[in-house]
Amino acid sequence: MPYQQPALVRAPGARTPAVRALAAVAALALISPAIRAQEAAAPQEPAAARVVLEPARLTLPIGQTATIKATVQDADGRPVQRPVIFFSSSRRSASVGATTGVVEALAPGSFTITARVAGVNGGPPVEARLELTIPHPPVAALTFLNVPARVYQHTVIRPDVRIDDRSGGVRTDITATLTSSDPAVVQVTPLGLLRMVGTGTATLTASAEGVTAPRAVTVAANPTTAVRLNAGATAVRTGDVVPFTATALDARGQPIADMPIEYTFRARTVDHALGSASSGLITPDGRFVADLPGEYTIVASAGDIMTSATIAVSPRNIQKMVEVVGRGRVADRKTSDLWVWTAPNGRDYAVTGTWGADGHALFWDVTDPAHIVQAASVRVDARTVNDVKVSEDGAICVISREGASNRRNGLVILDCSDIENKGVPILSRFDDELTGGVHNVFIYQQHIYALSAGQRYDVINIEDPKNPRRVGRFELDTPDHSIHDVWVMDGLAVSSNWDDGVVLVDVGGAGHGGSPTNPVKIGQYAYPSGWNHAAWPFRSKSTGKFYVVAGDENFPIERNPQGIDRFKGPAVNAAGWIHIIEFDDLQQPREVARYEVPEGGTHNFWIEDDILYVAYYNQGLRVVDLSGELLGNLYTQGREIAYFLPDDPEGFKANAARTWGAMPFKGLIWLADNNSGLWAVRLKDVPGRER
Repeated sequence: MPYQQPALVRAPGARTPAVRALAAVAALALISPAIRAQEAAAPQEPAAARVVLEPARLTLPIGQTATIKATVQDADGRPVQRPVIFFSSSRRSASVGATTGVVEALAPGSFTITARVAGVNGGPPVEARLELTIPHPPVAALTFLNVPARVYQHTVIRPDVRIDDRSGGVRTDITATLTSSDPAVVQVTPLGLLRMVGTGTATLTASAEGVTAPRAVTVAANPTTAVRLNAGATAVRTGDVVPFTATALDARGQPIADMPIEYTFRARTVDHALGSASSGLITPDGRFVADLPGEYTIVASAGDIMTSATIAVSPRNIQKMVEVVGRGRVADRKTSDLWVWTAPNGRDYAVTGTWGADGHALFWDVTDPAHIVQAASVRVDARTVNDVKVSEDGAICVISREGASNRRNGLVILDCSDIENKGVPILSRFDDELTGGVHNVFIYQQHIYALSAGQRYDVINIEDPKNPRRVGRFELDTPDHSIHDVWVMDGLAVSSNWDDGVVLVDVGGAGHGGSPTNPVKIGQYAYPSGWNHAAWPFRSKSTGKFYVVAGDENFPIERNPQGIDRFKGPAVNAAGWIHIIEFDDLQQPREVARYEVPEGGTHNFWIEDDILYVAYYNQGLRVVDLSGELLGNLYTQGREIAYFLPDDPEGFKANAARTWGAMPFKGLIWLADNNSGLWAVRLKDVPGRER
């Protein structure tokens, strides 16, 4: 019988690509063309034993520059003439000239500047590191943002004080100290909250690094005599969002419009032996979601007047089993992305790319998913065919190229309409201004959206696929910007831009006047980690809300203490999660939820019918329920439907899941795994579970 892996057993598992290779130590396995050029010439050059940097440490104020001197020495300490390449752990904060060693301080923090000399005869490179400190500029001004001039007795305020520095930035490394001129009126708690304990007027003072700002506050008697609380539901499942609405009433029963309401909750577990089940989230506006089943009491207070309401939360009970249907094993090289489609000849096919090998794209006949056969392959001049996409009509395939022998990378356009009879003939190649490497592509309405050197995407018309032509492009104007991916749906191009986050662009049909020849930016959202690697525009079928689902990619050193094996690629222990960003208001997007598996990190994903299919690197395939309003961490709420680790004892790396991409197609879920190739699996109900 087919192999089954249960969906509910949690087993432990067995970065950044070229545009981020200069921004993270984990990306040293992805070498820039400049460094590869050194390595090609290395056998004719003297060996280097060490690199000495002057200075050894550097402190540099924002806006200033300094030059790092690198001396290459042989094993006897004699200087040798070898080219040195410099790079920074964070180009957005501390830029460095690749060949000049000129460092510019852009943002405060602690960073690493690495000087690298290529190895000889295929040997490892030689490196030296300099620790760079960019101090925060002095404080210039403080501003109270959310402390009203008039408040009510017995209420509590969490103040927000913005600290501006002399460079025009905002300091986030320090917090302001608060004091009250009359603690009998306004009391500052040890946590920095403001408690209105008596009536009268007090002056608050915020201070930071010797700079102060006053704020006068008048406290009036609390007119509240009762609080009315309405619950959106009384019996729900974990992960369901329940809105609570509370209103403060005066002695006449009239609402008090400016009375702030505080929400909190307490919980009682279903199984009393397990102890308290205080696991959930309630927002300042009263939306509540429970992570665990139990009995939850929501408390709403208006100063010292409060009321409560209790709801019952049951398990979500959506988990399913995973059954393997078919395999297309690839064990002699790494597999990259996949696409599955029905061709005009009526047969079903899949295409998978290859990574760090010799430029193959593999085409599979998957008409019978239980008997997957390789139908064709195409080899192009490249080390990596990272991305593969197929047109809406199933006739045209485009594959990306990186690491070409002549440095002319670009993309290749293929005829995939009738692989059974025609194979996969090459229709054209396009590398004009794409020679820096095309990491990702997308096909939408006879146009290819292709990344160019990790800086922008070009729009290429393929109405005549034998004669492609560029018709437009989109690029950010932020300093040192970069891009990793682009996905187009309903005339909206959503790109993933690392530190710049997700960017929404109308390319025709999104209602903002854009077109392939005139892309129009309409929205953007960035989050602090800067790990934004992939994104998907998603309109919920169940609620109508518009989200962008954004995925991270990172390989932090703390998860990979053995470091990076330059010749075998990055270690497999990834980090990061899925960010769910509500974009109903394009000008004010907000991150409302996440899906975070603690032991792994995300890669590519797909959304269909309110279900997320995410390739979670060393944690395999994850299938997640996105129905209803989304809030909090979907992982802890029991929204995970199933998971599957595509371990293979005969894989490129034995029993080491490193799942690259996932895609639903004709009732099955198709996976591309870096170490084992193509998989087709299906979900099955758990025996005996009530639906």
